[in-house]
Amino acid sequence: MEWMLMPLKRYADFSGRSRRKEYWMFALFQVLVIIGISIIGGLLGAFTPEASGAMSLGGSLMFGLFGLYFLAIIIPSIAVQVRRFHDQDKSGWFVLLNFIPYLGGLIVFVFMCLDGTKGKNSYGDDPKMSDNVGDVFN
Repeated sequence: MEWMLMPLKRYADFSGRSRRKEYWMFALFQVLVIIGISIIGGLLGAFTPEASGAMSLGGSLMFGLFGLYFLAIIIPSIAVQVRRFHDQDKSGWFVLLNFIPYLGGLIVFVFMCLDGTKGKNSYGDDPKMSDNVGDVFN
């Protein structure tokens, strides 16, 4: 749970580096929240239209919750993505690849799956080594 919430603790921190684990656990957290909002919306009747064809109150509430969640999560989502690019010793401006139609998201997805550079790079120390991973063998 700590890894899921770490990007929220570092809300608008665009400096430093983030591990793959931090990024993907945060992505999992987002999926779980979206599923939770959808379940709440389903229980409130969001997926059943009214007789007039208008959206039900549950649907309006669900989309309102989605909108609020999106507004709350957009900055930490961009920040953790920038820190993942920094972990690979790339500029944070690579986030703009997301705006390339069709291929941009796929390119960023591949970058988010790649391992970061070992040791210190121009954006800071290796986040894997800050967890005292190497102390076991010393």
